[in-house]
Amino acid sequence: MNTTMRLSSSASKAFVAKVEKISGQKLLACYQCGKCSAGCPMAAYMDILPNQIIRMAQLGMQKQLLASRTIWTCVSCLTCNSRCPKSIKIAEVIESLRETALRNGQRDDRLKIWELSPEARSDLPPIATISAMRKLTS
Repeated sequence: MNTTMRLSSSASKAFVAKVEKISGQKLLACYQCGKCSAGCPMAAYMDILPNQIIRMAQLGMQKQLLASRTIWTCVSCLTCNSRCPKSIKIAEVIESLRETALRNGQRDDRLKIWELSPEARSDLPPIATISAMRKLTS
């Protein structure tokens, strides 16, 4: 039985290579057990679940991935990383997709923390500030 996956275009291959290089992860190591999605505290708010993100990345579905809300919904809590039986760092793959979107100029928003009032900054949970800074700065 041949288990080799073939990507249809050189653009798809280049996208997969780019995600693997930025994230440092081997996408094909994922066998879609779904543990990452089952443990994700933000899964209910995502349009594409973490295991589906990996599968779509394996298939080179750049346009759909970079347009998804999921890459911006992920709070980088690393639950998916700790649950993965293949030790794939899924949060790093999602981070690489954010970086790709930012580098492609698909988003022009940045966190301007100093524009928030001191009261607003003190009311924000630290994880929200850290997550926003990671996602919205390049």
